[in-house]
Amino acid sequence: MQPVHRALLAVLTLVWSLTASMPGAFAADGRPLDIVAAENFYGDVAEQLGGPDVKVTSILSNPDQDPHLFEASPTAARALAGAALVIYNGADYDPWVQRLLAASDTPSARVIVVADLMQTQSGDNPHLWYDPDTMSAVAKALSSALITADPAHAADYQKRLQDFLASLQPLTDKIRHLHDRYAGVPVTATEPVFAYMAQAIGLEDRNQRFQRSIMNDTEPSAKDIAAFQDDLKNRRVKALIYNSQTSDDLTGRLLDLAKTSGIPVVGVTETEPADKTYQEWMLDQLTALEKALSSASGDAATTTTQ
Repeated sequence: MQPVHRALLAVLTLVWSLTASMPGAFAADGRPLDIVAAENFYGDVAEQLGGPDVKVTSILSNPDQDPHLFEASPTAARALAGAALVIYNGADYDPWVQRLLAASDTPSARVIVVADLMQTQSGDNPHLWYDPDTMSAVAKALSSALITADPAHAADYQKRLQDFLASLQPLTDKIRHLHDRYAGVPVTATEPVFAYMAQAIGLEDRNQRFQRSIMNDTEPSAKDIAAFQDDLKNRRVKALIYNSQTSDDLTGRLLDLAKTSGIPVVGVTETEPADKTYQEWMLDQLTALEKALSSASGDAATTTTQ
């Protein structure tokens, strides 16, 4: 660890130690439960489940920020320390949360780690919110935690859980429709943000070694770069999916090559847009993908979505 990072962690740990002894708000005297989500899509689900009985703070919510480059701040430390319930992704996606929690005496019962719910293994793709099974599991765990912390509103939490699970049905239907129409169709991506969803649809997701290298901030091999470029030049893929929150010279060149070759490009994000629910966000991206694949099947002009 670099000296500056050690110093920052020491400051954050001090902030945490000064506030961790303060009890989180557990709906006493009609006050809402304080929930802190590391990522705003988990915060959105918490808001949908908690309604007026919760107050949710989402730390990562800027769509113009690369989540992998986020550095925890004293503000984030104070928010976590005062929370009745904390939810974060895990799988090495948001390690700053784990460091802060490790420096505190926050009861484990007050922490939901999505990677643990989904039983991921070390090295697995951390973009779990694109797995169609994730949010129903998250919702059930959150609802159970809310009922435990605030039993007076148990019936409300149970009703909102059922409403939330029902609201996922259009997303399930869309995935099934895309699977029926496009299973086996080859696509590629600059990194594996969308990989779980691509797998659910049944797409052939090419250039996975390249994607992993970009995700892990390592240089792809010359062989993997050449294979990616060859797929685009020879139109072996029907769409290029890219993370619109990050960019570098290499991925920029690949996007340009895709457009020159008439390959539709589809932008996906790691952060939920401020004006969308999780359900709307996912459906919008699936609709963009469907438009791109339909365009490619008809050999139409390139369709670009942001």
